[in-house]
Amino acid sequence: MDGPVGPTPDDWATAVAAIQGLPADGRVLLICHVNPDGDALGSMLGFGLGLCRLGVTRMQATFPGRFEVPEPLRGMPGQELLVPAEQAWPEADLVVCFDAASESRLGELLDRLDRSGTALVLDHHASNTRFGGIHLVDPTAAATSVVAEGLLARLGVPLDERIAECLYIALTTDTGSFRFDMTTPAVHELAARLLSTGLRPGEISRRVFDTRPFGAVRLYGDVLARTRLEPAAAAGRGLVWTYATLADLERHEQRPYVLEPLIDSVRCTAEADVSCVVKQVAEREWAVSMRSKGDTDVSRVAVALGGGGHRSAAGFTGRGSVDDVVAAIRGELDRLPTGVEIRGNSGA
Repeated sequence: MDGPVGPTPDDWATAVAAIQGLPADGRVLLICHVNPDGDALGSMLGFGLGLCRLGVTRMQATFPGRFEVPEPLRGMPGQELLVPAEQAWPEADLVVCFDAASESRLGELLDRLDRSGTALVLDHHASNTRFGGIHLVDPTAAATSVVAEGLLARLGVPLDERIAECLYIALTTDTGSFRFDMTTPAVHELAARLLSTGLRPGEISRRVFDTRPFGAVRLYGDVLARTRLEPAAAAGRGLVWTYATLADLERHEQRPYVLEPLIDSVRCTAEADVSCVVKQVAEREWAVSMRSKGDTDVSRVAVALGGGGHRSAAGFTGRGSVDDVVAAIRGELDRLPTGVEIRGNSGA
């Protein structure tokens, strides 16, 4: 990526000034990407609760698409700030965007950035397109929650248990429970600060990671049974993939969010560096999650196919049949450099 690797002191100062300069009755709209994950929702709600501590009283939080919080995240604090996208203010004094690498991830909420006084973007994706006005984009951060906590600290907002729980869920989900390469000493130090507010990590982990409906377990069995291994793909590094259809979800009476953890079961395949799960979202439309163990930059594949992400965790929206989507992935993997590359960050 060209330019600085993270926000400069001037970037932080500009963001702080934009928030501190809000009028007393100013409206703040917080938005994150479609189908929000733990980092998107946790960063947004944690930051929103921090603004409440600063005295901001006119605030909404929302995301595009179906207004549904995944079941594992429904215990997260701050959800009183949420409104459906169609009820969000058409314009605000300040719009703050979380965890979206490109404008396409904002759906019908994109126009809020143009209509509002100031647009501030918090993100950690290396593929971020630098949309909006003020950018706090740090591709060296393990999660967007790291950036959000950094801004709250600069605003002088003390952490309380509700803010900390949101940011902790965001941090644990995007680091794979502290298993990915971007889990640095600083990440553990942040986790320690969050836990020191009184959080119960065991209870949070059971709720977020270890509780699924029985129908989801049966669904996983069906989807994993059709997993395919292609050892010659990705210049011999190997590709393993599977797919889930809307019919699968209907048969087991499950919502799409239950498919998100499936990539972790696929990516553990020893014979493949690259893994992917192709999830149907509409007729001839698929949400694709990709992972790499480090030798393949899957963000290049995702960006080439209209998406984004990190070197070791990325995604995009594919169209056509599942075979069309996987063929496109193979084609982009074949175009990547064949030399051994330096391992980079993991986590989406």
